[in-house]
This record gives sequence, structure tokens and C-alpha cells, in this order.
Amino acid sequence: MPSPKMKIPMLKLVDQHAPLRARILSEIDRLLQTGQFVLGEPVAAFEERVAAYLGVRHAIGVASGTDALMLAFRSAGVGPGDEVITPPFSFFAISEAIELVGAEVVFADLREGTYLMDPDRAMEAVTERTRAIVPVHLYGHPMDLAPLKRALDDRAQSAKNANTAKSIAVIEDAAQAFGASHRGTKVGALGDLATFSFYPTKNLGGCGDGGLITTDDDDHAAEIRMLRDHGQTEKYVHGSFGWNSRLDAIQAVILSAKLDHIDEWNDGRRRVAAQYRALLADLPAGLPPAGDNSVSVYHQFAMRVPDRDSLMAYLAEAGIASALHYPRCLHQQPAYQRSFGSFPVAERTAAEVLCLPIYPELTEDEVSYIAETIRDWFHETKGDAQSSRQENRSWGER
Repeated sequence: MPSPKMKIPMLKLVDQHAPLRARILSEIDRLLQTGQFVLGEPVAAFEERVAAYLGVRHAIGVASGTDALMLAFRSAGVGPGDEVITPPFSFFAISEAIELVGAEVVFADLREGTYLMDPDRAMEAVTERTRAIVPVHLYGHPMDLAPLKRALDDRAQSAKNANTAKSIAVIEDAAQAFGASHRGTKVGALGDLATFSFYPTKNLGGCGDGGLITTDDDDHAAEIRMLRDHGQTEKYVHGSFGWNSRLDAIQAVILSAKLDHIDEWNDGRRRVAAQYRALLADLPAGLPPAGDNSVSVYHQFAMRVPDRDSLMAYLAEAGIASALHYPRCLHQQPAYQRSFGSFPVAERTAAEVLCLPIYPELTEDEVSYIAETIRDWFHETKGDAQSSRQENRSWGER
């Protein structure tokens, strides 16, 4: 086992906040003097800035990413008797939100080598009960929604001709992908609706919980704004049964301060990812997808390694943190008391995935130390890893 030369955590939020501390404290002090803690001008100003950044007509701040999903489902008309299609490899909030609005989750397997839902598998899962499809831009890498939207448009036209038209909403789960883009369009502007999380560890994270819904549809936006505030159409006039899911003003001013730096931070993550790729390229391991007209923000740098638990322990001995996002697929969660069948790509991914430290404050020396330690593990457990470039390149085809 290696002896630690460095201590490297998964994330350094303290370092991220340090240069922003004075500004954030000043903004919070201003709120203390005005007493404006819920919605109001700070939240409206942040929503306007985010909408402009993402290139959408509407951005609506809510209390969490999970609430964002539930409110988006509600606005899309998802309810009891409906089905929602999503990948089985993601965080549990998607399953949770689908169940809590009374709908039924249907899983579609991943496309090998991408960590993202296979649009062909998603379309195969569509039935007359399908009301929404939720692609997940996992680990900060955008899913190309064009093939899925074309297939849904073709289906909708056929249904219209047969007088059986039923709309299926595409709702992006962009919780891990703030700032990512595909063919020049930011994530959050690719579907009918999109949901974001501002959990502190996210690329754009608050100092507590928070979430966001984006859309270009005026009707969706108006309904979500009403639903997040107890269904109020005006003060003490409730047009519907809603939630208490308002973004706190304190979180809004913190997020607004961080928004000024998000491109710089995401560039830093891409720098780290590029260094990882260069140093790990010849190892028999699966690396995150790259290219395909997408700009990733690398919320995680997830590699696939058989016997990853051994590598995780080896890294820990060297003082290097790593994490499992996620060690179990959604259809394998004990909350479900029914069988969904098998999703082999997602299941292999969950058994092999290992996430390495990645954040803009990570230095070149630290990345080199992490990569050197990984190479040492491969050498000790699998022999000389040279001449294995072809195995790495063909990972997505096995």
C-alpha cells in the first residue's frame, strides 16, 4: 500500500468561498437590514440573470432540485395513471418525485460508454400512458436530445393523424450540468422544461438547498410560479393546491455572487479533466465521454474500473478521496417492492464506476499525484498497463 504524500478531498468548498466571503456577507447584511428573506427583488434579480445566462425565457427559483422535478411534473400534467421514462442510473430524487406526484416510473437503459440514457431504449419504453421523458445530463455531460425529440415528433404526428394525440414532455434533469451545452445551446434550453439543483456540492451551489426550473413556455412558467407559492394567484387567493417551495433570498444572493464565476470554475474543471485524460489514456479503464458536439462541465470525473473497490481503498491509503456515484441503480433500491427487469449497461456501470476529485482549485501537481497513484495500482494488480490503448478506446463498444 502507498504512503500518503498529499491529502486530497473530493471537494474544497471552503477554498471556493474564501474570495467571495466579503461580498456574500455584505449581501446578507443588506438582507438583514431590509428584512427581505423570501422571494422579492433578490430572487427576481437572480432569476433574470440565470434566464439570460441559459438562454431561456423563464427561470423560476424553488426550494430544492427535488421540488423542481415535482413542480415540473405537475406543470406538465403528470399524475396518477401516467408513466415517466428515465434512466435507472442516477440519484434517487427522480424516482422519488415521480412516485410523489402519483405517476409510475419506467426505466430505459444507458447507451454504453456515455453514462447517459439511450434514446432508442427510451422510445421502446413509450406507451399510451407515457406523459414525460426525463433525460439526465449525468456528471455534467449533456445528452443530445435531438434524436429523442425527432422520434417523439414523428410519434406525435402519427397520433395526430389517428386522432389519438397525447403530448409527451421532455424534462431535462440538469442538476449536475449547470453551464454545459450541446451544439451551442445551454443545458436547460434543450427540452420543454428543465430542472436544476443548487445543493452546495453542485458546480453552481448555494450554502444550503435550492433549485430552479427553466422553460420557454409562458403557461408553464406562470403555473410553476403559482404552485411554488401555495397555489396563490394573488395574495390570499389560491387558484390551486401548491407547495411551499420558494427560493430563499439569502440563497439567491449567494448564487448570484457565484454566477459571476461559473464559467471560470467550469473551465477549471475542464482543465483538470483534460489532465486526467492525458495521464490515464493508456490504462484499461473507461473514461468519461468527450466530444460529440458537447461541452461538459465535469460535475464528476467518473471512470469505470473492474475491481473498483480495490482501487478506491488504494487511493484512500494514499490520502486521496474518491466516491461512488452511484453504487446501486434506481430499480435496485429497496424502496421498490416490484421488479423492473434487467438493465445490463446501467448495472455494469454501477458496479464499476468510481469518481475522482475534480474541482477548479485542484492543482496540476495534485492531479498528477492522483493519476500516478492510479497507474501504480494498475501496475501492481494488473501488470504493465502499456499497450492497452485499444481496450480503452473500445470501452463503449464492449
